[in-house]
Amino acid sequence: MLNASFLQEIKIMEVPVVKIKEGDPVSDFISFVSVSLSHQDINVPCIKTDNVREFGDGENAEFETVFVLKDFQSPYYSYLYKNDNRILGPPVILHCAGKGEPLPFSSRPLYSTTMLNMSLCFTGFRKKEEVVNLVSLVHHMGGTIRKDFSAKVTHLIAHSTHGEKYRLAVCMGTPILTPDWIRKAWEHKDEINFHAGVEEFRTAFKVPPFQDCVLSFLGFSEEEKNNMEERTLKHGGQFLEVGDEKCTHLVVEENSIKELPFVPSKRLYVVKQEWFWGSIQMDARAGESMYSYEKSESPAMKKAVSLLSLTTPTSNRKRRRLRDTLAQLTKESEISPFPPRKRPSAEHSLSMGSLLDISNTPETCKNTKPSKSSTPVLPKQSARWQVSKELYQTESNYVDILATVLQLFKDPLEKEGQVGGPILAQEEIKTIFGSIPDIYEVHTRIKADLEELVMNWSEDKSVGDIILKYSGELVKAYPPFVNFFEMSKETIVRCEKQKPRFHAFLKINQAKPECGRQTLVELLIRPVQRLPSVALLLNDIKKHTADHNPDKITLEKAIESLKEVMTHINEDKRKTEGQKQIFDVVYEVDGCPANLLSSHRSLVHRVETIALGDKPCDRGENVTLILFNDCLEIARKRHKVISTFKSPLGQTRPPAQLKHIMLMPLSQIRRVLDLRDTEECQNAFALVVRPPTEQENLLFSFQLTAEDTLKSAWLKTLCRQVANTICRADAEDLIQCTDPDSLQVSTKDMDSTLSRASRAIKKTSKKVTRAFSFTKTPKRVIQRAFMASSTPDDKSPGAGSDHMSRMTSSSTLAAIHSPSMVNLSSAFERKYHTFSRSTTHLI
Repeated sequence: MLNASFLQEIKIMEVPVVKIKEGDPVSDFISFVSVSLSHQDINVPCIKTDNVREFGDGENAEFETVFVLKDFQSPYYSYLYKNDNRILGPPVILHCAGKGEPLPFSSRPLYSTTMLNMSLCFTGFRKKEEVVNLVSLVHHMGGTIRKDFSAKVTHLIAHSTHGEKYRLAVCMGTPILTPDWIRKAWEHKDEINFHAGVEEFRTAFKVPPFQDCVLSFLGFSEEEKNNMEERTLKHGGQFLEVGDEKCTHLVVEENSIKELPFVPSKRLYVVKQEWFWGSIQMDARAGESMYSYEKSESPAMKKAVSLLSLTTPTSNRKRRRLRDTLAQLTKESEISPFPPRKRPSAEHSLSMGSLLDISNTPETCKNTKPSKSSTPVLPKQSARWQVSKELYQTESNYVDILATVLQLFKDPLEKEGQVGGPILAQEEIKTIFGSIPDIYEVHTRIKADLEELVMNWSEDKSVGDIILKYSGELVKAYPPFVNFFEMSKETIVRCEKQKPRFHAFLKINQAKPECGRQTLVELLIRPVQRLPSVALLLNDIKKHTADHNPDKITLEKAIESLKEVMTHINEDKRKTEGQKQIFDVVYEVDGCPANLLSSHRSLVHRVETIALGDKPCDRGENVTLILFNDCLEIARKRHKVISTFKSPLGQTRPPAQLKHIMLMPLSQIRRVLDLRDTEECQNAFALVVRPPTEQENLLFSFQLTAEDTLKSAWLKTLCRQVANTICRADAEDLIQCTDPDSLQVSTKDMDSTLSRASRAIKKTSKKVTRAFSFTKTPKRVIQRAFMASSTPDDKSPGAGSDHMSRMTSSSTLAAIHSPSMVNLSSAFERKYHTFSRSTTHLI
């Protein structure tokens, strides 16, 4: 306790003046004094004066004079400050007393400890008076000021988002706050336990990333543009229409805008959308130089397009040019299943790239002598090898997508020391990604084994053994993820709505090439689709596997093992409505394959078209394309409709309106061609197809007939499903805009009378050909006709048995003329010849 001899009591103008020895614990004094610094006596021996000049002018070697003022704006404060007196505020006295600490020594007046241990730096201010006032408040609250920005600065007070200090603060993760933070903290100066650095208080005064920015948006959909404009206002910016002179930034959707509609001024920042979302994610304005928009063109694409513009004078050259064009179009989209390797000698071995274009299996080339020419002539590849290669390609793509999910999304979200703090809680991250790492690990090993198999291919290699080898791990990895996929999706949607930084994080990654502009939900659905896709490919491999090959039985076991994995997945995940739609398609399409029915298949879209080429059906046929998530059903309109089908229960089903042509896996589509509209070609598109049994690409061209079908939307939907099937992220890279003349495609005269007559004649000719064709006559019909036309001598038992034994010989059967040609009556012959002449005349 302080000695009373050190204290005197004088009361002048209610200004408390405290005299203590330097280093005395103020807690002893406070406990004795019990300070009350409102307009009441403090009830202790202390000095109060009406004239501060009595104490402020003199110096005392024995005592340290401390003036405690409640009002730092009064004339007494100015007088004491000019005379270099030590001035403190009541909160400092109470703060030190509460902690048992001596009074802090400060060369500046100190009112409170609101900003104690904080170092501030200022940037972007134009008015010196404003800065001086703010600096004084910081000093009164115990903070310090630094002129230059460094690692010692704890907070940057910014009036704008420009300047080097701002950029350094963003890079170092230093909080960037508005001047109102200081002013608001001063309002809490009398609260002893308040500190301005508390996160809850400080967050409200962050400098928004788009402060002083006026944005405009180019190339976005109306919905996306409205969303970005709303977020611009929310984060402190403004927006105007494209081309306005007041704009400071032009945000461009780089994937849809190839050229700016105007020449931008030097002061206008033209940036990619990643700058916009990156700024929101960091909660600070990102540097424009890193996200500057630049027009880019692919030299390979230019070469492909130039090939399309070439004209060919003769039909043979046209066919060759078409074949080369299709090869060039698919070459860019083809992903080699083989990693680059160096070979000791290119003369006696095949290069890795040639394996995609040669027409043989490696097994058949082992003993082939090298040709004198640079390109050896090689036998054809087997369909089994083709599908096995496709299995490896899709597996490789699938592993890449899983790696993208982990590297672009999961790992950054789990990273410590994120700018602005963690984007998501650990529980949310675990719910979203689940067992994706386990799925990635097992498929990485499957990919390695498939690569080894395809690289060292022989027909006796077993594909089924690889799947069986990892079936146990698949059972453990898949059900936990697939069964809780809906919960994962709901967590993503909820966090995206509630957390703007997470929304921006997703937008940034979605725009990256690795994601193919797909959302995280769209990428995470791939594991749900993968196992059914593998099962279909294994079925296809089994179909092309010889019965004597041991792998056929192994493949059946492998398919059963995948079915076992899928049975562990809850039935709730299967879409009953989608299954009903597939059943409707089966009844609607006459001859529809039964394997279209699958619990993991869903109907995506359907369009009405007209065939423009001779494949997959005749030109001018009305064709319906029914798109599923993994295949495309191609059916034509029936010429004659069969009567309605009536089930045993009495329910009447309408007759089948369509005739099945082919059910094509989407993995066979190598390129989708968007044909430019010309005078002779309108609203048309084409598919470059490569079935495993074909050695060359096929071209299927169609014209959309429904007015409400938008071609661009249909093609994007188709490419997205193709990319999902082959496990590629870059869906839009499958589309290419092409000149229809280079592909010899035209929609001209499709509805003319002559065109319809020509198609009718062609159909009639095909019917006549089938009626009189030997190869189209069923074998049992030939046998019955031959027995009926036998001589009486041949009807003896011995002769009959001998004759029937001869009938079993294919050579004998081939030597016998069809009865439809031998036993025709002369009348029917005359009718036929008359019909043939009339048909020829019409043609």
